Amino acid sequence: MEDDVVRRVPLHLCLAVCGLWLSLHSIAGQGLPSESIGVRMIVVGSAEQAQRVLDQLKGGADFAALAMEQSTDPTARDGGYLGQVDPATLRSELRDALTGVTGGQLTRVVRIPTGYAILEVLPDSQGIQGDDSPTPISVAAAGAVRDVINVGGLTEADAMFLAFPKKNGWNQDLREMCRVRTQSIPSILQKLEQNPSAPLSPDASTEERLEAMQAQYAWAQIHAYAGDMDKAIDRWERAKRIAEGGIPAVLSVMEATLGVAFLHKAEMDNGSYRTPGELCLFPRINSAFRDTRSSQKAVQHFLAFLEQKPDDLEVRWQLNLAYMTLGRYPGGVPAQYLIPPSAFESKDNIGRFVDVASEAGLKVFSMAGGAVVDRFENEDRLDVITSSMDVCEPLHYFRNKGDGTFDERTVQAGLGDQLGGLNLIQADYNNDGCLDLLVLRGGWEFPMRKSLLRNNCNGTFTDVTRESGLMKTVSRTQTAVWADVDNDGHLDLFVGNESGPSQLFRGKGDGTFEDISRAAGVDRTGFVKGVVAEDYDNDGYVDFYLSDYNGNNLLYHNNHNRTFTEVAKLAGVQAPWRSFAAWFFDYDNDGWPDLFVNSYYISIEEVARTYLGLPRNGETLKLYRNLANGTFRDVSAEVGLDKVLMPMAANFGDVNNDGYLDMYLGMGSPSLGSMSPHELLLNREGKSFVSITGSSGTGELHKGHGIAFADLDRDGDEDIVAEIGGAVPADRHALRLFENPGGVNDWIAVRLVGVKSNRAAIGARIKVTVESTGANNARTMHSFYRTVGSGGSFGANPLEQHIGLGRSARIQAIDIWWPASDTRQSFSNVSPNQSIEIKELATAFTRLERAPYRLGGPNRGR
Repeated sequence: MEDDVVRRVPLHLCLAVCGLWLSLHSIAGQGLPSESIGVRMIVVGSAEQAQRVLDQLKGGADFAALAMEQSTDPTARDGGYLGQVDPATLRSELRDALTGVTGGQLTRVVRIPTGYAILEVLPDSQGIQGDDSPTPISVAAAGAVRDVINVGGLTEADAMFLAFPKKNGWNQDLREMCRVRTQSIPSILQKLEQNPSAPLSPDASTEERLEAMQAQYAWAQIHAYAGDMDKAIDRWERAKRIAEGGIPAVLSVMEATLGVAFLHKAEMDNGSYRTPGELCLFPRINSAFRDTRSSQKAVQHFLAFLEQKPDDLEVRWQLNLAYMTLGRYPGGVPAQYLIPPSAFESKDNIGRFVDVASEAGLKVFSMAGGAVVDRFENEDRLDVITSSMDVCEPLHYFRNKGDGTFDERTVQAGLGDQLGGLNLIQADYNNDGCLDLLVLRGGWEFPMRKSLLRNNCNGTFTDVTRESGLMKTVSRTQTAVWADVDNDGHLDLFVGNESGPSQLFRGKGDGTFEDISRAAGVDRTGFVKGVVAEDYDNDGYVDFYLSDYNGNNLLYHNNHNRTFTEVAKLAGVQAPWRSFAAWFFDYDNDGWPDLFVNSYYISIEEVARTYLGLPRNGETLKLYRNLANGTFRDVSAEVGLDKVLMPMAANFGDVNNDGYLDMYLGMGSPSLGSMSPHELLLNREGKSFVSITGSSGTGELHKGHGIAFADLDRDGDEDIVAEIGGAVPADRHALRLFENPGGVNDWIAVRLVGVKSNRAAIGARIKVTVESTGANNARTMHSFYRTVGSGGSFGANPLEQHIGLGRSARIQAIDIWWPASDTRQSFSNVSPNQSIEIKELATAFTRLERAPYRLGGPNRGR
């Protein structure tokens, strides 16, 4: 019997109790009662706003669209979909509101702890996707894909943030956002501690026990968010004892929750987040943590869960991870639960990458964020800038010292007050020859201001967001792309939003922008997670592709007059329904840009199914081959990319210099239970992609965000910068710099400088034709194609293009096409294994003298 129970969750704890119960009920895998109904919900902050939303719905507005745009509930990302609900399990006010409401009808406005709610009862078996979707996957049908158990407290922390008193204009004030985040968590914890406890009587009803258990669960989530796992575990154990007294349906949930909590504590206790080394590279074979006490407890809880549900793949996966930390994988894992090492075997081996971030001075211990590698001081050295979604953490600017090490110059560069930011992208927006920086904020959470940071060409930056015109609106975003939509030589900016229409800002050539979204026909509202640019039909004008987390993806074809036509369905690239990172690249080097977009299901079960070769319930990653006629063909299965993983961070580069672009995917979600290895996928001559994660040593198990491929040490191969860290402070992690082991293949690095085109040459095309030695030592001719840009949609490569050439390569020609000026250049007699600069309209190139150096400095390893 629990004798110290907080009986009620304070209003400003802002945890939707019905949502938590549904989450627990779903995770427990209990069968839904026959009287269950499909329900959607919108939650807003005031009664007035709720009434406006209700009026819009009664006027015919789309429920899912309004939920994604306005709801503060975590279900907003799913169009407000709660799932199949037994009304008897809900709070009394929601249960009462649903009384008499039938399929297709709305409830009245209901006051709940999180604010003001409106619910809709769905007609029997109704899906939520549109009739023109190319796939049967929908929000409603996605119940077949089991989300990972939610441990970590992000939802609770964000709800408290929104409920906490704030100044007017808070989401345009970086310091105010930091103040609210800093004060809101201690405030609620203090009130929880001061809340008088009341014993739970022996004859307490199920509803009373449920509410008491949920209060303890929510309390634990707040502690987990802050990284105090001991206090979190104590509260979860209390919740479990309450469940043991009369709520047996959720006991298995509590076992799984405690297993995840103890496994996370074990990793924290053993330093695998701050000094990871090999500790969190996957798979771990016969390599134990120093302190295994928490790992042993995690195993006990996972085994207790599996005694009741032996076929649960998510908990089996986590059990195997726990045994790895004990040094008892695979031999110590009970045979019926073992996920065999053969599931993780690499299909090729190009050598092992080594993490040298700490030795190189890239010492970042951060939450989720972006990463950019490029020349920010015009010294022909590649610098590194990272961001964090922690609204109190500044950007980190690392200046390349030219000896294999970096020093942090954040404050000296004027970036110490640039707080937060889930992603970053670079461009020379004002054509002054110095790369500027755009900081994107608010993704997954709530609208926040962007920052446009002008490079002053002297090692410092100035925030010009307001004077540039980009401060007029705030939005929830983590994705944008620079491109010249009208070929006027000035870069424009496309911003993909999660909380409102997408935005296209036209660069006016004077350092300012005008919003032309509506006139251009691109102002659709969606939950946009990736936006990328490319002239996919080679007509000389750049097009845009948008990935949507909760709907059809969009392909905007440029009409050559600053307007666009949406053609995704005609082109065959609407899927997957739940998408995240995306990019264009010519994976098979046929001269036509292809398209990659990953599905994103927050499901360890689907990941486990992929590794075990079992049928998946979710859509796979998608690779679309350009058919050179305005359409694409899905080749995912034939090239080996028919996988359901959990990629957030994603980018591409050529890790073995064979001329074919490979990819590195960083996995994760806000839950501490989402532990899935990054995947390094090797492109085999445009015919297939194979995993080399295990053999390359790049299988980072923790949350992946900004990823960049770059030859940081100027030795002729691309290293990988990976910003690691989750969405909560408990999930902070050290940055990774994986040094490329090198190989025998040749390369060329090409830096383009625009004259009539934009100075950074974004959108310019490069074709390198080579004769090289292939299979059986035969000499063959190849052409390799690149478009100047920063790569994928989460992490930014240098704009300088590193191009692998194969073995014993002889360059026949380097051809450049500048779409903005529609001019072409061709150069022959270029030697491989060098760096060159080519200016638009020039008749000769310039060789860039560069000496390689050792990452970490000359004394590394001594």
